[in-house]
Amino acid sequence: MKIFGSSGVRGVANEELTPAFVTRVAMAVGSVWTADADGPVRIALGRDTRATGEMFADSASAGLTSVGCDVDRLGVIPTPGLQSYADSEGVPGVMITASHNPAQYNGVKLVGSNGVELARDALERVEDRLLSERFEQATWDETGDTRRVEDARERYVDALLDSVDRETIADADLTVALDPGHGAGALTSPEFLRRLGCRVVTVNGQPDGHFPGRDPEPVEKNLGDLRRLVRTADADVGIAHDGDADRAIFVDETGTHVEGDAALAALAASELQPGDTTVSAVNVSQRLVDAVDAAGADLELTPIGSTNIITSIERLQREGESVPVAGEGNGGVLFPDYRLARDGAYTAARFLELVAERPASEISAAHAGYHNVRVNVQYGDDAERERLIRAAEAAAHDADAELTTIDGYRLDFGDAWVLVRPSGTEPVVRIYAEARDPDRAQELADSMYDALQHA
Repeated sequence: MKIFGSSGVRGVANEELTPAFVTRVAMAVGSVWTADADGPVRIALGRDTRATGEMFADSASAGLTSVGCDVDRLGVIPTPGLQSYADSEGVPGVMITASHNPAQYNGVKLVGSNGVELARDALERVEDRLLSERFEQATWDETGDTRRVEDARERYVDALLDSVDRETIADADLTVALDPGHGAGALTSPEFLRRLGCRVVTVNGQPDGHFPGRDPEPVEKNLGDLRRLVRTADADVGIAHDGDADRAIFVDETGTHVEGDAALAALAASELQPGDTTVSAVNVSQRLVDAVDAAGADLELTPIGSTNIITSIERLQREGESVPVAGEGNGGVLFPDYRLARDGAYTAARFLELVAERPASEISAAHAGYHNVRVNVQYGDDAERERLIRAAEAAAHDADAELTTIDGYRLDFGDAWVLVRPSGTEPVVRIYAEARDPDRAQELADSMYDALQHA
């Protein structure tokens, strides 16, 4: 049984994900880390703003202390903020977050003492402990202690400021419209951007785990408020985060949505040199492929999800490869020389360095010309999920296209591609399509959707 998906474990709070289950997850990972250290360890614990976040953080804290671990409770903090703290303190971390999922979801993400998400082999060890219930419970007088850490967010912002080109950004005198989407970034990104020398205006800027202004996922249909704010404030750029602020999506100075794939391609083009390698997921856009080809670099594809991308980057680095940038077109970008983690605020600053040189619309236009369609097909149970996957497999093998099965079924037709795969975080099968002709992209998505609907 696989507990951890492509980005941790998630589920609807108090239905699929319960306090008792989170306690057991914490007991399992605490037992693994204690065994590895041959004694009790200190563990950082953070959460995003979700309404159930404190409840699950309490559950995780109870599970960790019950197996003898001491817990540093960081409170509400972006996931990359917890990762920064873990790295600087040399302690592993547990993050309570469902990232971009709707308000009713929550989840658990595990981070090593280097600030990097746990790799698949480490997660499998935790899963084994969890499923076998081999917990190293401490005696009553050896249970762990907890302490509140009040300055973790401030330390994270300070670390960000030390890692970007503050002078270039400040000299550009930029006005930035920010939509943290009521998430954890509401407590860090406004201060960070102002200390970079930007004038900052915000929407959906108050932390609120019910996400009243918009859903946490920063996709185009959810960013109408930000696009309007960019226009009314005459801003140079708009920036949106997801619930735990490990992503950044942009709006140009005209109030037009910048495709995440275009932003990734622009950031990659500014970083890649001949002989470098970048890593992305199997739903990679041709925009990034074009940027990689133009730079004389290489591209490695992985299954979708930050865990898979990070695992690939670590392997490439061990092999002596240079990987200056990697990520997905959903706003989750990694700059491994800074930290092997997705960081929405850091990504935003790196994009601002580009905007300081030319308008965001020009940056986006340089990587335009492709049209994307994304469709979700919901399922009710595992049996229906299997029927959908079998239907996708049959349609893929019947198509006259190059088939890739790294994660789901990707069909490359030369002029366009379509991918169908089950989500690792929600009960949906996702269909992605891309082409230069918008009708062609829609046609491919519709054809796969029809095949799945017949199932």
